[in-house]
Amino acid sequence: MTDTPAIAAELRRLLRHAHAPYSGVHVACAVESEDGRVTYGVNVENAAYPLGQCAEASAIGAAVTGGSTKLTRVFVTTSLPGLVWPCGGCRQKIFELAAEWCEVVSLGSEGDEGRQTIDQLLPLGFRLAPAQLRRS
Repeated sequence: MTDTPAIAAELRRLLRHAHAPYSGVHVACAVESEDGRVTYGVNVENAAYPLGQCAEASAIGAAVTGGSTKLTRVFVTTSLPGLVWPCGGCRQKIFELAAEWCEVVSLGSEGDEGRQTIDQLLPLGFRLAPAQLRRS
C-alpha cells in the first residue's frame, strides 16, 4: 500500500502541469495498480470539449501502457476547494479495471480526504460477461 501523504504532495505538485485554459480547473490523479506501481495523470482540456481528457483517464492510460490492468486505489485532487470525485465516464473506466474493493480517495486542498469504493461511486456499473466479450 502506498503512502497517501506522499501521493497527495506529488498530486499537488502536478496540478500546475494540467492544461485547463477553458475551465481554469486543474485536476491531478494517481492510480495504484495491484503490483504496487503508481502512475499519474492530469487533465488536458481541448477547445472541442469532448476531445479533452480527464486526469483519471490520463493516469489510467499511463497505467495500462505500463502493463497494469488491475487498479487497487485511485487518488484525485483539484485546484478547487473541497473534495471532488471522478465524473461518470471516469467512474466507468475505473470500474472496468478495478480490483475487488478498489478505493477512490478524494484529496482536498485543505488536507481533508474522502474515501469510497468504486462500487459505492458507481453502483450497478456496466460490465460485459465473458461470453459476451467472446462474441465481439
